Amino acid sequence: MTFEQTYLNDNILDALYDMHFEEMTPIQEHCIPAILDGHDVLGVAQTGTGKTAAYLLPILSMLDDDNYPEDAINCVVMAPTRELAQQIDQAMQGFAYYIDDVSSIAVYGGNDGARFDQETRGLRQGAPVVIATPGRLLAHLKMGSLDLSRTSFFVLDEADRMLDMGFSEDIMQINALLPKDNCQKVMFSATMPSKIRELAVSLLHNPVEVKLKVSRPADKIQQSAYVCYDPQKVGIIEHLFKNGDLSRVIIFCGKKDRVKEINRTLTKLKINCAAMHSDLTQQERDDVMYRFKSGQVDVLVATDIVSRGIDIDDISIVINFDVPHAPEDYVHRVGRTARAERDGMAITFINERDISYFMQIERFLNKEIEKKPLPEGLGEGPQYKAAPRGSSGRSRNGHRHRGGSSRQRHRGGKKRGGKGSPNNSQ
Repeated sequence: MTFEQTYLNDNILDALYDMHFEEMTPIQEHCIPAILDGHDVLGVAQTGTGKTAAYLLPILSMLDDDNYPEDAINCVVMAPTRELAQQIDQAMQGFAYYIDDVSSIAVYGGNDGARFDQETRGLRQGAPVVIATPGRLLAHLKMGSLDLSRTSFFVLDEADRMLDMGFSEDIMQINALLPKDNCQKVMFSATMPSKIRELAVSLLHNPVEVKLKVSRPADKIQQSAYVCYDPQKVGIIEHLFKNGDLSRVIIFCGKKDRVKEINRTLTKLKINCAAMHSDLTQQERDDVMYRFKSGQVDVLVATDIVSRGIDIDDISIVINFDVPHAPEDYVHRVGRTARAERDGMAITFINERDISYFMQIERFLNKEIEKKPLPEGLGEGPQYKAAPRGSSGRSRNGHRHRGGSSRQRHRGGKKRGGKGSPNNSQ
């Protein structure tokens, strides 16, 4: 289905024409008409499917067509991280290229007071669309910088990640300030655990539900794993770095404290690395991402903050230092590699406690991932088998192991990309 077949307005269609976007992705095909018809929507789809365009395009079209108050915050888009908020704001600039009276402001934490003051002035002057992280939006609400009592659209992007990051209470506080009626709500999530279902029941009114199956990792990704004890993991990394050119690598860790620890260890090993986690200021995070994207840093050690919505096309290897506990998170992590027609590798370290989680991932993928032998000198790892019921899966006491610590008209707009669909604006 093409965008021309919807009733998106001409200004939106002209922008899409300039960007060479014609065919809709499945999530867009299902969500855009539903949002244009005024329904609340619950969408479940993974990163890279075009979710951002699926809600921005119809909302922008309606804001352009109808008489919404010029002095109100007409749309609020919530995102879990600063990086995603920035990318949504950038996507909005392209989609709204021909719309004169609809602008946006992105507000997010992790920066200095001058940035907060700048945001405050922008909000008080009026911004039809506000793209925000939950904590920062609440801070502005408490300061009286904005009023949500006349907001017409409320979007939660990556709702599951927001709940994982502890934003549930913040979301409910913000929701309480929205109009009880006449506020259309859209919620997107990559997964649908029970807590997301509960949140949807609390926020949405008779939503249209769109659920796409999580796709398997690209066939071009060479997946493998090492079954090992925690002290052996750094030794495996040393082995990998000695035996290959690992110049574009992301190492994912489950917690920010582990990220800091691994980054310190790799730095001592003279590995050119940098850490990315939520404790960094916005300037520090921007600097880390710039240095990594530009090739000044070879290895990025990160939490799942970069597993979704960050477009870096030349990652050669993803290393899961910790096994993600949900198959969908595994797909998101390894999906950082083998992008833009490139090949890639995904390597996972499986300790004795995470064997059952990795078995779930293999069942989800419907394939067995190759288990490589541990490098010489690291000793033996645990057996890869399911733990007996009631067992913690931990090794026996005293076990010793060794290791290293198409439109026919054109309005002269700027060209912004190749032919396709806006499925990279995540």
